[in-house]
Amino acid sequence: MAQTFSVWLAGAAGGLLLGAVGFASSAAGRPAEVLFPGLDKADFRQTVNLAKSKVFPAVVFIKCVREGYEQGEKAAHEVSGSGVIISAAGEVLSNWHVVDQAVEVRCLLIDGRAAAAKVLGADKDTDVALLQLQLPAGGPALPFARLGDSQRLTEGDFVMAMGAPWGLARSVSIGIISCTRRFLPGVSEYSCWLQTDASISPGNSGGPLVNTEGEVIGINTRGVMAGGDTGFAVPIEVAQEVAGQIRRQGKAKWSWTGFQLQPLKDFNRNIYFDATNGVLVAETDPGSPARLAGFRPGDRLIQIDSRPVTALTEEDLPAIRRQLGLLAFGQPVKVEYLRQDRVATATLTPREKGRVEGQMLDCPRWDFTLKTINQFDNPDLHFQRAKGVFIFGVKQPGNAAMAGLMPKDILTRVDGQEVTTLEEVKEAHKKATDPAARQNRVVMSVLRNGLLRQVVLDYSRGFNPD
Repeated sequence: MAQTFSVWLAGAAGGLLLGAVGFASSAAGRPAEVLFPGLDKADFRQTVNLAKSKVFPAVVFIKCVREGYEQGEKAAHEVSGSGVIISAAGEVLSNWHVVDQAVEVRCLLIDGRAAAAKVLGADKDTDVALLQLQLPAGGPALPFARLGDSQRLTEGDFVMAMGAPWGLARSVSIGIISCTRRFLPGVSEYSCWLQTDASISPGNSGGPLVNTEGEVIGINTRGVMAGGDTGFAVPIEVAQEVAGQIRRQGKAKWSWTGFQLQPLKDFNRNIYFDATNGVLVAETDPGSPARLAGFRPGDRLIQIDSRPVTALTEEDLPAIRRQLGLLAFGQPVKVEYLRQDRVATATLTPREKGRVEGQMLDCPRWDFTLKTINQFDNPDLHFQRAKGVFIFGVKQPGNAAMAGLMPKDILTRVDGQEVTTLEEVKEAHKKATDPAARQNRVVMSVLRNGLLRQVVLDYSRGFNPD
């Protein structure tokens, strides 16, 4: 992963998940004959080397110049990650977070060639990106990796994680598949993860996870900050689905139905239902197709578009969400469900999910950055104000910080004028900071934790380090 990815909390265990982070060396790094007495050492080495030789030449080191807004101002900085060439034409699979907000992408190939890359598309929901190498015609043929089938994996299968850890251009580590379907709440909506103890470190993100047949069966994405070698990869089938959408339409397009689903055997909530098929509706989002179609909490969905659905445990939920996400926009779909033991049918019309992250704006004199509220990216803020903008980053030190403004404050008015879009704030900022206006203060109204506050922002001071 990119070396600057943010921290995530993982489940009840409270382990910290970091994009492309994995620490210590793999437990499977011990000699194979120690782990498995009787295994022929020469045969094992030959298998590993043959598999490595099929994919390693296709691994690329990626450097990106990224424009970030997190520190209260637009600033360019460099991040690095990995990718794998998957076609003779120079298509590269990587992670969304490696190329997110990138204004320049460069790739280093195994033969020493450097090439710019165009981001064909990237999907935050699955953390998958598809790039195209920009190489002059007539050059040497590109090595590319063969894609495998992650559904054939079983726990204990040997795998290799390839990439550029810590910006070290190119590396390979070996381990096993620890879990073929790891559910990480709040981290991925549409897929379970491949868990491995092959070492995955910052910079490995976007690199391939490879089986002993020399096939790519996953895209390395994240790791655990503490507690041993625990890394996670996006299954290759999910990456292929997203790449196919990007090829066809320039981006991944998911449908939105608004179902919040719950398994029949919910261990975390200690709730178990006496049923063997279907999936429960825990809630429906306000204004969603599911709520408009009349679905209620407690309904048990049995079939969606004539296809049976069942989620016995939480590991079954991502596949159903992906099925819902791949429904055609605007096309009515019949859903069979049970309510109080009676079978019923309803029709819902999925909508395009659209953007899952808000757009951003830099306000230099005010020393903060803004972001549009997005129901998928900021559900807590969306609950308070369905349409609007909020303070994303506050420069330290800076005028906004001196005025007491904080990240996640929802900006509602500037000098009495209501603002709901970035364009409106941009215009207000331009007007207020125009030298002809001869003013250096504005009164801002912000919502913080549901309470309205008035803030006087004095931007007469300058905090530029130069």
